[in-house]
Amino acid sequence: MKRPEFRPAQAEEVARAFETEGVQYLFIGKSGAILLGYPGTTQDVDVFPERSLENGRRIVAALRRIGFEVSGDLERGILAGNDFVQIKDGPFDVDLVFAPDGINNFAEAKSRGLREGVFWVANLRDIIASKRASGRKKDEIELPLLENFRAEWEKNHPTELLSAQEIAARKSRDEK
Repeated sequence: MKRPEFRPAQAEEVARAFETEGVQYLFIGKSGAILLGYPGTTQDVDVFPERSLENGRRIVAALRRIGFEVSGDLERGILAGNDFVQIKDGPFDVDLVFAPDGINNFAEAKSRGLREGVFWVANLRDIIASKRASGRKKDEIELPLLENFRAEWEKNHPTELLSAQEIAARKSRDEK
């Protein structure tokens, strides 16, 4: 049976549950780009969570909160921070990608990420780098479209590209 396509409402459920439980994460992959306005489709919610035992516990609690059945094996995989954890026993599909291709670590990606409404989303450049590094044919086909979207998005959101430190420095300069 084919699962339904990703809908932003699904990501909103995840985001709200993650916020309630204190999960550190970023939406990544095509679903992350869609949350920023990319006109594409995908079948699942892709999440890049911070890899730690405590964050893993929070993820498990959040998933249960929104109706996922978290078996013993699944819970162990999440708590261990396995590189890739695919979850299909719930109201929609979620992929936890603890080690996305092309991204060095969560802390660096989070510093470049942005808040879009209730969502923490990876920077489009990180989403594209990860797609490029994966080497998957379906990602290679999508890359030119994502690059064009990124160029337009950055043109319309220039301050979103600044890190928190750069924003603070500008604010400090402006107050002087």
